[in-house]
Amino acid sequence: MKNLGIILIIVGALLMILCTVLPVMADLADQNWYTVGSFVLIIIGLLAHIIINKKIY
Repeated sequence: MKNLGIILIIVGALLMILCTVLPVMADLADQNWYTVGSFVLIIIGLLAHIIINKKIY
């Protein structure tokens, strides 16, 4: 539970990296769904990390 925010941030960053590196996903990245989805995951992960760690410590 403590690392949930970090995991979401890493998943969002990996999704952005995969969209730029893999040519198969590059066609799907034109729709911006992967970009928006990864951005949302990073923001939610950042907020979750702050909230969870503020309540734990």
